[in-house]
Amino acid sequence: MSRLRRLPFNDPEGKPAFLATDNPDGFLSRLDDSAEAQQLQTGVAVLSLARDMLNSPECMSADEMFFVTRRLAECLADALRIAESRGERL
Repeated sequence: MSRLRRLPFNDPEGKPAFLATDNPDGFLSRLDDSAEAQQLQTGVAVLSLARDMLNSPECMSADEMFFVTRRLAECLADALRIAESRGERL
């Protein structure tokens, strides 16, 4: 029986994308695991850079502050989507 696995991206319409699989070790499942790992690594890197930038907020323009905030929000959304997906698989 196939189970639906939430993918770490949305479909072209912006809706959640799913993989129907009964093999958690299959090629597509491993590819999904790799994409999730990359998204989490990106989040770690963005957080580190943001912390460095926020240590000297007087040196940041409003555009730079907006950019950092936007990237942090994107990374948080990715991490929450991954956490929800993994929670559903438990």
